[in-house]
Amino acid sequence: MTTEYDVIVLGAGPTGENLADRTRAAGLSTAVVESELVGGECSYWACMPSKALLRPAAALAAARAVAGSREAVTGALDAAAVLARRDSFASHWKDDGQASWLDGIGAVLIRGEGRLDGPRRVAVRTPDGGELLLTARHAVAVCTGSRAVLPELPGLAGAKPWTSRQATSSPTVPDRLLVVGGGVVGVEMAAAWQALGSQVTLLARGGGLLPRLEPFAGELVADGLRAAGVTVRLGADVAAVHRDGPVVTVRLADGAELTAEELLYATGRAPRTDRLGLASVGLTDGDWLPVDDSCAVRGVEGGWLFAAGDVNHRALLTHQGKYQGRIAGAAIAALAQGRPLDTADWGAHVATADRAAVPQVIFTEPEVAAVGLSAEEARRAGHRVRVVDYELGQVAGASLAADDFRGRARMVVDEERAVLLGVTFVGPGVGELLHAATIAVTGQVPIDRLWHAVPAYPTVSEIWLRLLETYRDSHRDSE
Repeated sequence: MTTEYDVIVLGAGPTGENLADRTRAAGLSTAVVESELVGGECSYWACMPSKALLRPAAALAAARAVAGSREAVTGALDAAAVLARRDSFASHWKDDGQASWLDGIGAVLIRGEGRLDGPRRVAVRTPDGGELLLTARHAVAVCTGSRAVLPELPGLAGAKPWTSRQATSSPTVPDRLLVVGGGVVGVEMAAAWQALGSQVTLLARGGGLLPRLEPFAGELVADGLRAAGVTVRLGADVAAVHRDGPVVTVRLADGAELTAEELLYATGRAPRTDRLGLASVGLTDGDWLPVDDSCAVRGVEGGWLFAAGDVNHRALLTHQGKYQGRIAGAAIAALAQGRPLDTADWGAHVATADRAAVPQVIFTEPEVAAVGLSAEEARRAGHRVRVVDYELGQVAGASLAADDFRGRARMVVDEERAVLLGVTFVGPGVGELLHAATIAVTGQVPIDRLWHAVPAYPTVSEIWLRLLETYRDSHRDSE
């Protein structure tokens, strides 16, 4: 077996796949090392199965939101059908199709646990217990992603809690589910399992949900969860956990006790670098990997080590990891061809969209779609901002979409440059509004030009016109 390649990629998730696709397109021999399933977290335990769980509830809510279709809808979700559909989107946790795709682009798949073994060297522990030593002529790329973290808490390990993996792959619906964590995973999985028939209690340590977004986003999502039947408890600090057979008990710091059949902990993630051999190249095992805008790891002599996706901690989202994979692959190809990365033609291809223009959708009911900076983040960054809010339900297209459409939109405007720094939408189906906002923020489109991007009537996109009118009127009022 060949053991020397132009590029070695550690991790065959979406990030590693996109990176390998770019290096192969540039004619570089590429080996991809994977210890689990080709396709990674997104395909089997995150994006695809979670959204497959959430979509049926959203479709049912949309039908019930309009007179006429509401009367035609009877009964609840068919949980068995939803779980079966989820299983199909997770390819029944088999990676034949994705492994075949890697083979189709000409990449070599090596199954096993890879670790760095000095500059440009990767040692792979193969499934049969053997070891294979690989050498990279040009680059090694770390695309190993992140894993769920469980806190040090009395009784937690013995309680066998769910992490995001079990929450998206469980074959059965628990009668009762306790969810600890008010972030994206917590709110999405609370929504999904409540809709499937579980009685869900969501415990958030802080004073609101989705703390990294605009405060109104968390407030409206909390309202939506409560309306669906979820018990939402804010300021809830877990002190201890105990499992006795099929029942898990959570004791809060205030002495209250809650019981359920399953407990999901969704309180943070860590890089999958603890067994990566980073010490062999002068780095620290278990650390996030800081990178420059080409995704080259800082502090590694020779510029041969790259890190893309969750593992560099720039933006822990699948689409951002894929974006970084494409950037890193192009950077590696440029280096292999002897082109310095600071040349003029390279300047258009560095990773910049994972800093100030990161789009994200939370698939609850209502949905949350946001890109760029929140108002608070913009102010902390030193911008002089004007915040513009508008109730989405007042837009004609929204009132047609649902009889009681509730939601809100906000744009954060940089008053010095008259461009958008951030946009947030909350409401049914608002994820489909997000890319227009992403283009406006990423492209730094001047407000004066946005007036000439005319939204079709009557669609929810008319919110753009209403936001611009509100911005104009706020300027008149302040004069």
